[in-house]
Formats: sequence, structure tokens, C-alpha cells
Amino acid sequence: MSVNYYPPVGFHFKVNFDGVSQNDKDYRFQSVSGLSVDIETEDYAEGGENRFKHKLPVKTKFPNLVLKRGMLLDSEVIAWCQNAIENFVFEPANITIDLLNENHSPLKTWNIVGAYPVKWSVEDLNAQESKLVIESIELVYNYFTII
Repeated sequence: MSVNYYPPVGFHFKVNFDGVSQNDKDYRFQSVSGLSVDIETEDYAEGGENRFKHKLPVKTKFPNLVLKRGMLLDSEVIAWCQNAIENFVFEPANITIDLLNENHSPLKTWNIVGAYPVKWSVEDLNAQESKLVIESIELVYNYFTII
């Protein structure tokens, strides 16, 4: 193990939507959440064994992916979301999320497969606060792989 190893920082990343044309700002997000997986199990009672039940793996479950950023007025990603929300036209896209090093090269990549929007929201507007307008996109997807 290297003595000079430092864990990567969680604030240097980019998000790319494959199949959705993007402008030069569309890959920038404030936060990404939902990069996790649970394995669902099923109880199996063995005949004659009363002390416990076996837990057998059944399937994987992926939570929704939530992306947040300051609102963009000319976003192709938001146009893709609006097409799904307003016209009920769903065009699943693959998404790559790259965790970057100090040279802007990927350290780790998550490949999100078959994502489409299920929610778009804007934080509350409040004249008594001086803060950016944050938009949030919530996506469902089939699964992800890690490179």
C-alpha cells in the first residue's frame, strides 16, 4: 500500500447523457445521488431446521438517480425531460458519471443503463433569500456497471 495515497474528492465529477445532445454546460451538476444497489433476498425454511431460515439472493434493486444543479435556461437535457413529461415520449438514455482526478481524467466511471426522467422540480422561490435556483431531475434506470 502506498503511503502517499489520498482518497478522491467527491466534488470533481461530470455527467454525460449518451444519445441526448448536450451543450457545454449540460454535463455540470451540483450533486448526484442514488448510486447504490441492494440485493433483495427471500427466506427459505429448511425442513427440520427451526433455529433460522436461509436467506437466498433473488434480484438487485436500484434506487432512482437524482441530479441537482443550478437552473440552465438552454439545456438539451431539460428539453429531453420535458419531452417525456409534457408529451409522454420516453427515450431512454445511457448516462456516464465520471469521478475525476486533479488532471480532469476519470478515476472511476458509473455507466447507467436505460435511464429516463420521472420527476423534474425546482426548489422554492423565496424573495427573502439570496440563493441560486436549483433544479432537480429524478431518473429511473435498469442498472449500472462500474469501470
